[in-house]
Amino acid sequence: MTRSVDARTDQYVEDYARLDPLAATFVGIPGHDGRLPDLTPDGFAAGEELNRRALADVAAMTAADEREQVAQDAFCERIGLTVARSEAGLERSEMSVISSSAHAIREVFDVMATDTAEDWEAIGERLSAVPDALAGYRMTLAEEAAAGRVAAKRQYAEVAAQIRGWTGQEGKAGDYFANTVAAAPDQLRERLARAAAGASAAYAEFGRFVETELRPRGRDRDGVGREHYELASRYFLGAAVDLEETYAWGWEELKRIEDDMAATAQRVVPGGSVADAVAALDADPARDLGSREAFAEWMQARADDIIASFDGVHFDIAEPIRRIECKVAPINDGGAWYTPPTEDFSRPGTMWFSFTDDHSVYSSWRETTTVFHEGVPGHHLQCAQAVYRADLLNRWQRLLCWVSGHGEGWALYAERLMDELGYFADPGDRMGFLDMQGFRAARVIVDIGVHLGLTIPASNPFGWRGGEVWDADKVYEFMRAHSRMDDGSLRYEVNRYLGWPGQAPSYKVGEKIWLEAREEARARAGASFDLKAFHTAALDLGSLGLDPLKTALSRLG
Repeated sequence: MTRSVDARTDQYVEDYARLDPLAATFVGIPGHDGRLPDLTPDGFAAGEELNRRALADVAAMTAADEREQVAQDAFCERIGLTVARSEAGLERSEMSVISSSAHAIREVFDVMATDTAEDWEAIGERLSAVPDALAGYRMTLAEEAAAGRVAAKRQYAEVAAQIRGWTGQEGKAGDYFANTVAAAPDQLRERLARAAAGASAAYAEFGRFVETELRPRGRDRDGVGREHYELASRYFLGAAVDLEETYAWGWEELKRIEDDMAATAQRVVPGGSVADAVAALDADPARDLGSREAFAEWMQARADDIIASFDGVHFDIAEPIRRIECKVAPINDGGAWYTPPTEDFSRPGTMWFSFTDDHSVYSSWRETTTVFHEGVPGHHLQCAQAVYRADLLNRWQRLLCWVSGHGEGWALYAERLMDELGYFADPGDRMGFLDMQGFRAARVIVDIGVHLGLTIPASNPFGWRGGEVWDADKVYEFMRAHSRMDDGSLRYEVNRYLGWPGQAPSYKVGEKIWLEAREEARARAGASFDLKAFHTAALDLGSLGLDPLKTALSRLG
């Protein structure tokens, strides 16, 4: 019997959910919430074989129409690169401050339902499975290390420190697992507390393994080299770019943005510098929200207001998408992120913000742009729209397809769009927008520079260390000079770039490709170009690599 691309990829979703119950929970596929994946070498091998079979099947098919052609292109591009990463030995051994199976297990409890006794039973079952899952993961990491496939020493050290924070050994957040079950129903609390204690103890032991056994075997250098980086860049972008050309563009883009910042600073403190403007904004009590709780309330109100004002004007926002939740995360690692809604929208799309232990000022001027990035018209509109359009997108496209260059590029494009639409009329909010734009441009420079071991241009526009070669210390120094972030958050960010090669540039490079795609569409349509229609058509394609995106948009006319 002949199968369609949609049918085969829908089967892949079911097969994948069985092998990776974490992914199933994150996207809302029911029936897997009490389980954890097999993280032994055999478990990883099963996932790799699933990907190879599905890729071969889908690549051999003939798409029935244009819509299915887009789906086929997206699947082959994504799964093809996942297979390539596995064959290069990257999937099993990857460990950084933001990406590992240990992180995924911890994070899944943030999104699990707690409404009923059955929900809490699933949490208890999953907590009870943590020791075995981490034991299997240790086997895989030890086997990879014995074969010479390791992360940098710095990443192992930082992950071990994160785990000490999650388990209450360090920091102010306390024991994450004990805190997770504190609100459990009375009749289940004792049993769940035992399961949480077991999970916490297993994590603590896993952290000691990372510190004492993996760290000594890790790479001394932080940079991964060209071969690894080229594959990582293609994976995160869904496009092949000239890395040296992109590196040079990053310097130009940062200079353009910082010139804009200097001009905007004059509107905050006439005659003053960027530093003077930042100091004035930070000292303004009207711009300090005062607490984590007040910050979460402000995020929620801002996001709700934008959804209400945008619907039917700049975008058509379906009723289920009009609900978003904004939360401060129960960990102190730093960063902001978004989790999409479940397939039935019973769990809404959620914007998360995490503060480090030393965070003390809850600035609205710095984070207005973050609300647009994570909410509307950024990730929430993009991701929730994909989940909603079951009439256009197959289940794999709606639930499992994610390309960082497409997603983060769109979210950064969304911030730029808000500037174009006048939402940064307040000079303080615009300083926050430009600060984050510059921050993302600086990441293009340092990420490519340190991982390829490039030389800092002698004629760089900032007259900074020309002719020297990038290393981790220079990355921190450069990012410190070109951002207004607190020290704890900045160190987390720098460690993220050092350990997750290729991901950080996907924001600005993705935004650049989105802008190019929009201008190409404008040129094709001429006077009939409609920006709202362009956005609708682009988002209705779902997430896909940036090269397939431009191809699909060109076929739309």
